[in-house]
Amino acid sequence: MSEKLYVFDTTLRDGEQVPGCQLNTLEKIEVAKALDELGVDILEVGFPVSSPGDFNSIVEISKIIVRPTLCALTRAVEKDIEVAADALHYAKNKRIHTGIGTSWYHITHKFNSTQDEILQRAIACVKYAKKFVEEVEFYAEDAGRTENEYLARVVEAVIAAGATVVNIPDTTGYCTPDEYGTKIRFLKENVKNIEKAIIATHCHNDLGMATANTVSGVLNGARQVEVTINGIGERAGNTALEEVVMAAKCRKDIPVHTDINTQNIYRTSRLVSTLMRMPIQPNKAIVGRNAFAHSSGIHQDGVLKNRESYEIIAPAEVGINDSSIVLTARSGRHALQHHLERLGYNHLKPEQLDDAYRKFLKLADRKKDITDDDLRVIVGVGQTEAQRRLKLKYLQVVCGKSSIPMATVQLNIDGEICSATASGTGPVDASFNAIKQLIHRKVTLEEYLVQVITRGSNDIGKVHIQIENKGNIYYGFSANTDVVTASAEAFIDALSKIV
Repeated sequence: MSEKLYVFDTTLRDGEQVPGCQLNTLEKIEVAKALDELGVDILEVGFPVSSPGDFNSIVEISKIIVRPTLCALTRAVEKDIEVAADALHYAKNKRIHTGIGTSWYHITHKFNSTQDEILQRAIACVKYAKKFVEEVEFYAEDAGRTENEYLARVVEAVIAAGATVVNIPDTTGYCTPDEYGTKIRFLKENVKNIEKAIIATHCHNDLGMATANTVSGVLNGARQVEVTINGIGERAGNTALEEVVMAAKCRKDIPVHTDINTQNIYRTSRLVSTLMRMPIQPNKAIVGRNAFAHSSGIHQDGVLKNRESYEIIAPAEVGINDSSIVLTARSGRHALQHHLERLGYNHLKPEQLDDAYRKFLKLADRKKDITDDDLRVIVGVGQTEAQRRLKLKYLQVVCGKSSIPMATVQLNIDGEICSATASGTGPVDASFNAIKQLIHRKVTLEEYLVQVITRGSNDIGKVHIQIENKGNIYYGFSANTDVVTASAEAFIDALSKIV
């Protein structure tokens, strides 16, 4: 029987330290609720002594979140620990996470100290934290570059002082999987009282090995993993929650299980990305836009015959509706036939399919994105761009420091000009709200991404939009030197595929 692997999420602490990703209290509460629903065991909610805002957020989250253990970070400083205890006053299940650097780099350059002095400070901070809470987690910062023998001395001493969890961070992302796994195994075999505490991993991704190191740590005895949604965090980021959880779920040789509701992964990922204004790279494992997308004809044919030919995880397991068969110049007949049948063209004769495929390849060589409208045109029943039922005729926005963003749009809908005006949190939001007034469809904006090429003020903005309607996903694209216009056109492009 597999053992329980405790998932310690630090999105609201380590993840929120990323420049530009700071959240206000209401946003932190929203993320905390999503992480609670996801099923994380421990939720690190902040570093309370760092700012009044962080302190207040921890207090407010503690009043609302009941099931997971709430954890606050401190340095090995009594004042830090006192403030953390105050911030966690309302928490039903609470933990103080305290510690100090143990590597030669930290001891020599950061603290100008000695190994013996650091050992005594480690013991003292754990004993002091134990006065306030039952659960005390000790972190040996830069454990990845700490000699194993000294690290074992520190771990044994802090467990004796009352630590219930010992965190072995690869703070700089320096370790290789074999090296990190060996370090965890060394502690399991050489710390006399190790059975009295849980060993935790906390790996950074500076060399791109955070997930591999974490899994290696688990295989060698660690039973808590410290992770973030989408792998966000300092510098190159932390271990991604979704990667470790799904690795444990789909690989039988990793002898652990988690209590994560994996079907909430994608939704939680999008929420964090949106609130922290940090787009997810398309090829990001598990949650990236292309994680379940197939464009090669060979892959598409295999997936259409049997999904497991090229997918080790079913999209539904992480909350994604289905695999995406993307039509490109590399796609084969099977993929084209799949999309034509999806649109209702189920009875094409072989010669008709051959003709459609020849037309498709010519178009795919010239056009980056093949839309449903393009497919309808290819089989002779669609509308060209000029004939599209839904087009942007006019857009005017008013915004500024002292005014409420307003947008007026005119759409050409089946030849009829319709107008609407709406407000929003910004010019793009106002434009979308005005468009929605004219298109009576309930849609949810799943993704909004703006990309530029040269980063100049006169650059062309490329906008990618993903919307959901009745469980179906629709994509829209546009490009313009006016980003607001490009956004509106991309939104309309996605909506036109529903209409």
